[in-house]
Amino acid sequence: MDSMGTARWLTIVGIGEDGWDGLSPAARAAVETASILYGGSRHLDLVPIVAGQERLPWPSPMIDAFPGLLGRRGQRVCVLASGDPSWYGVGATLSRLVPAAETTVIPAPSAFSLAASRLGWPLQDCRCLTVHGRPLEQVIPYLQPNAKILLLSWDGTTPAKLAALLRARGFGATRLTVLEAMGGPRESRLEGTAEAWNAGRAADLNTIALDCVAAPGARVLPLAPGLPDDWFEHDGQITKREVRAVTLSFLAPRRGELLWDVGAGSGSIGIEWMLRDPANRTIAVDHHPERIARILANASTLGVPGLQLARGKAPAALEGLERPDAIFIGGGLTADGVLAACWDALPPGGRIAANAVTLESEAVLIDAHKRLGGELTQISVARASAVGGFRGWRAAMPVTLWRAEKPYGEGPWTA
Repeated sequence: MDSMGTARWLTIVGIGEDGWDGLSPAARAAVETASILYGGSRHLDLVPIVAGQERLPWPSPMIDAFPGLLGRRGQRVCVLASGDPSWYGVGATLSRLVPAAETTVIPAPSAFSLAASRLGWPLQDCRCLTVHGRPLEQVIPYLQPNAKILLLSWDGTTPAKLAALLRARGFGATRLTVLEAMGGPRESRLEGTAEAWNAGRAADLNTIALDCVAAPGARVLPLAPGLPDDWFEHDGQITKREVRAVTLSFLAPRRGELLWDVGAGSGSIGIEWMLRDPANRTIAVDHHPERIARILANASTLGVPGLQLARGKAPAALEGLERPDAIFIGGGLTADGVLAACWDALPPGGRIAANAVTLESEAVLIDAHKRLGGELTQISVARASAVGGFRGWRAAMPVTLWRAEKPYGEGPWTA
């Protein structure tokens, strides 16, 4: 019982490749006194059998075991997990299902800690990521000159796939160190540059360390918004670079927030929203099949493969979507009910931004400004281009931008 009188019935024990010998006395006691022991078959094989103890290997998928595990509340349940269970492990998942007051976590050194210690890298200076069950492309935003990245692999094919991705993005000189089965008798490593990588398949249990080196001209994602337009596949329906940077500042992304990108076109606004923080999410709304394909391709190429799509025309396509923290309307402003549906979907304090190029869509924004307040801004951009043997300014069409924050207590659009 803890100080509040709540029974801690669930213990999550981190275990390394050194198995039973590497466990602390407290971890050993948790395993030995448990009535039910959950874990992967590999983990269960690392600890001695206890008479009368029920041992349950994880099914595939693992989540199928969770209802049964939760049904054991009040019994002595122990879960074995790799390394630090709370860092990309089952402990992080179970923390969303079982209150902290009912759980004890006994971590072992994480794969990140072991890898950093092997290489002599300060762990606080490393980016620690996982592609276990996740798209490899999510590493792209972290590919920066001189960056040190530690990556939990999906399986033994991950190093070769990662080397190919690095070569394609101008990071061929990056050094890869693949650390296999760290902490146990089978520990080994593979080393080489991405450009010359030919090591074949690694052991399935591996952690990859990247010491990033960018070649001249490498495609490095900047930390500020406003990516070059030609980094996106598009058919002309794209919020141009300068306007995009201003629009992102108007939307003011915050960590963990959800954006609706309505009339997404190339997806540029929603993609850059997600690039501001790895916890940010976007639902891109579009109905054009070719644009949908481009949005997905751009999201993958630019390192945010988790971008979601709502296929269809607004406002109908907005029904049933998760409530956003912010909304951008880049297309469809003149369609009946779009702006009203977006405004009504915003929670109090939510932000909305919309851009207009035509007089008709500008009139919608002027009306919204009169009705709801906010800020109305016009941006005109001119770029130097050839004029015969000289150069001159060639102006793009001016863009009108409206932004507003929904006040607390604000009624629906139709009120």
